[in-house]
Amino acid sequence: MGWIIAIIVGGLIGWLASKVMGTSEGIIANIIVGIIGSSLGRWIFGDLLGIGSAWKAGSFSLAGLAFGVLGAVILLWILKMVGIVK
Repeated sequence: MGWIIAIIVGGLIGWLASKVMGTSEGIIANIIVGIIGSSLGRWIFGDLLGIGSAWKAGSFSLAGLAFGVLGAVILLWILKMVGIVK
């Protein structure tokens, strides 16, 4: 059951990040970007910067969604700079 929630929340986070960045890559890409972006957000804001609520990145809470979206936006920005996403 946990992986179903991860897919749903990852899709939501990826979709929100794609709206912020102005990209449109599809539902599968949104799920992948959301899941990887949440992990990136947790690592950057939780591990590197020590923001305690960032440990919820990817969970279905306001803080979790916020840090997940921030991580996904950073991931999309990096992918845009490399030229993978337009």
